[in-house]
Amino acid sequence: MKFSNALPSLSSIIIFCFLAPSILTGHARAEISKSSNQEEIRIHYLTDWQIEPSLKYDVLCFLNTLTADSFYLKHYKPEYEEFEKALKKPVKKALSNLKRKIKDEKRGIISTFFCLYFSAVEDKTIDDMLLTIENSESMRKSLIKTPYYSDAGWRLYESVGNDLKTVLIFLKEIQFEFYWKKYILPKINETIKQIRGELPKYNIIDEVEAHLGFKLPSRKITAYILYFSKPHGIKITGTRYLTNVAWPLEVVLRNAIHEMMHSPYDLASDIELKKVISLLKKDKFLMDKVLNHNPSYGYNSFEAFIEEDCVQALEQIINEKLDLEVEAHKRWQEADEGMHVFAVALYSVMKKKKFNRKAEKFRDFLIRMIQSGELAPGRIKAIYDNFYAKSS
Repeated sequence: MKFSNALPSLSSIIIFCFLAPSILTGHARAEISKSSNQEEIRIHYLTDWQIEPSLKYDVLCFLNTLTADSFYLKHYKPEYEEFEKALKKPVKKALSNLKRKIKDEKRGIISTFFCLYFSAVEDKTIDDMLLTIENSESMRKSLIKTPYYSDAGWRLYESVGNDLKTVLIFLKEIQFEFYWKKYILPKINETIKQIRGELPKYNIIDEVEAHLGFKLPSRKITAYILYFSKPHGIKITGTRYLTNVAWPLEVVLRNAIHEMMHSPYDLASDIELKKVISLLKKDKFLMDKVLNHNPSYGYNSFEAFIEEDCVQALEQIINEKLDLEVEAHKRWQEADEGMHVFAVALYSVMKKKKFNRKAEKFRDFLIRMIQSGELAPGRIKAIYDNFYAKSS
């Protein structure tokens, strides 16, 4: 698959940091001044929205499909069939290695792993990424400054470097960059055009900070609109995330709220929280979901599962405040094959106890609920059953 035409340039980055005249959300401040028979409302939105396409992240997300993983073929079968014809044996072997090492052995997600790591560098093109693979020291130094670095993770990255290089060289040879710019980028630009005027109406940052109980590193949210990312929303370094071209504004906003809350606490350095959360391992109903859910959805360690469900419960509370929610009972019945049972229990307790009424840190609330018995081991199923009994 080769393309010979000149490559069109990437769309310019669209940055939103202006006043919008309609919806006031969160803790946005309004200054009201009155003149003759007239009231002027000046709204100061405290979230700066930036929205971009990204060849780099779409390439890395496309790896999921190229491995022929059935979990992704249900979303991208026509694209796989188009490119599969050009795959040579060394490329197929490299893709097989990526799936085996990252997904099968480490229970990770190929796209989320590589997107996170490459978000630590400023690469834009396939050539840039190939240079990074040859010398990844700048990536490592940047990652070490974030909460996402681990020695084990870095060893995994190094172990798959040659396989990733093989696949990227293949994509360069078949001029995937031209394909993306000609056929994918226009769809992304159309979505950006549709939502560009709506995002500034939503002050996501202040809502997230108010519910977590701490400040985020920036008031700027960057959303990368991708084509090949389904079914995942992906958090990368900083206040940035990846979402999908096919999803409407409400989903893009829900993704933003959700991803900005990873992580809702600092588990690695919080001995008390770690000890309290570990008590939940005694809950058989919860641990059945932790150990036996579909691993393609991710969250394959106990800690990752609990963090995700905490974020889902928090997100639902904020979504309801901003009128962006999917009805809670329906959401958790349908999402990820019904695996998020702790999110249901935590959300129920948050509603019961009127969480955030007194500006309590989420971390402190979670500890208090587990220690008080509200979310004690053995209680999760009863809360879950009661939640759905009320909906019938």
